Amino acid sequence: MSADMLHIDVGAYALGLLEEPDRRAFEAHLSACMPCHEELGALRGLARTLDGIGPIAEPADALPVPPEPAVVSDLMRHRIGRRRRHRAARALAAAAAGVVLLGGALGAGFTLGADRDAQARPAAGQDDGTAALLRDGRRTSATDAGTGVTGTVAVQRKAWGSRIGMELGKVRGPLECELVAVDERGGAHTVAGWAVPAKGYGLPGSPQPRLALQGGTALRPEEISRFEVRTIGEGRTLLTVPA
Repeated sequence: MSADMLHIDVGAYALGLLEEPDRRAFEAHLSACMPCHEELGALRGLARTLDGIGPIAEPADALPVPPEPAVVSDLMRHRIGRRRRHRAARALAAAAAGVVLLGGALGAGFTLGADRDAQARPAAGQDDGTAALLRDGRRTSATDAGTGVTGTVAVQRKAWGSRIGMELGKVRGPLECELVAVDERGGAHTVAGWAVPAKGYGLPGSPQPRLALQGGTALRPEEISRFEVRTIGEGRTLLTVPA
């Protein structure tokens, strides 16, 4: 406790309001501070007078009598000082707690971040861009009666041509496939290529219900007559989707 803070505790000490640590600190200060010693002598007489007065019944409509200004001033300064000390203690405690929490966060942050990344990672290559394209683009769907493969293609016009998204299901692997856009003259323009795992997509035991991907072509939407999913090498058509 600073010397300035001890000076304001005279009234509280005279009335016996100081807690034990503050009382001991004030008494140590009092032995070397003549102004506080003289002020305490004046206030002790008032304190003894107050101690000797019992409860006095007052009329219900009586106005409260204010205490001595000097006592009020001392008590207010003491209360303000106490509040400042308490705020400082709370600030130190909060800072210490913050260090502990930060240490825990640093210890767990990488694990939590990895978990969030794993949960946010899209299944079978589908990301937010592909999902939005499949939702907002011009969609057409088809199912091949012979292979059982099902698929949906979404087209979005771009300045450079067409952005194309595709969902594919019920396809067996292992295969290497490609999606091609066929123009009005029968020319094939590769949009995307991928490998189908042995367990395929959308079949019993498959790791994913469907494959979702996106690609693009320089063809404008009106120049595309159909889309085909073909096997690479064999050139077998697994699915045809009208544009």
